[in-house]
Amino acid sequence: MYTDPIADYLTRIRNAQMARHKVVEIPASNLKKEMTKILFDKGYILNYKFMDDEVQGKIKIALKYHPKTKRPAITEIQRVSKPGLRKYAGADGLPRVLNGLGISILSTSRGVITDKEARKLNVGGEVLCYVY
Repeated sequence: MYTDPIADYLTRIRNAQMARHKVVEIPASNLKKEMTKILFDKGYILNYKFMDDEVQGKIKIALKYHPKTKRPAITEIQRVSKPGLRKYAGADGLPRVLNGLGISILSTSRGVITDKEARKLNVGGEVLCYVY
């Protein structure tokens, strides 16, 4: 049993990309599903599929690589807020990843959204991870 499911989710994606896998399977939760949708919308993964075959279900993620150099689309994906030390940001202090080139995923009162959407909605929340 792992204590931090978000860190496990990010580590599975990171490890699959380092091993050059095309697809990775991850145990599902509603938060992980929303994070997967954001990664797809922002172009960091090729595709995803939610499978509800078991009690918990699974998420299948097709990873994206550059066609010529075979480098992963996600250069780095790192956990920010941890169970032992939560990191929150107000609407005026939202983090910018690589001066706006990357994204940070936040859990807010409006749902799981990126930092750019949170600025538009003028909401803050828990900073889950940085992706670039």
